[in-house]
Amino acid sequence: MAVRAVRGAVQLQRDEAGHMDEQVGALLTAILERNGLTTDDLISIWFTATPDLHSDFPAAAARKLGITDVPLICAQELDIEGAMPRVVRVLAHIESDKPRADIAHVYLGAAAALRKDIAQ
Repeated sequence: MAVRAVRGAVQLQRDEAGHMDEQVGALLTAILERNGLTTDDLISIWFTATPDLHSDFPAAAARKLGITDVPLICAQELDIEGAMPRVVRVLAHIESDKPRADIAHVYLGAAAALRKDIAQ
């Protein structure tokens, strides 16, 4: 079994904890489903949030999905002028037999514009 990395992002409509839970939960669910993963396949997940998001930790959404025994960490994204606002990004490390080329990176909604080269 190889270690692989899966990328993803979602842009929030507003900075509210419930909305963050919903959107980050949808992102994580899509990452798992599109890659045929279960929580047992997860090694760790890094979350970043743009500096304009203050309502909650993105990792809280993962815990609410039942991802309770996987190391999670949150960090603040760089504050770059002109960058897309209200974005949560994910970098999940997984165990998978899939080749890198077959990993589905998930960019939901407007966040798909961030990585047109790998968004699926």
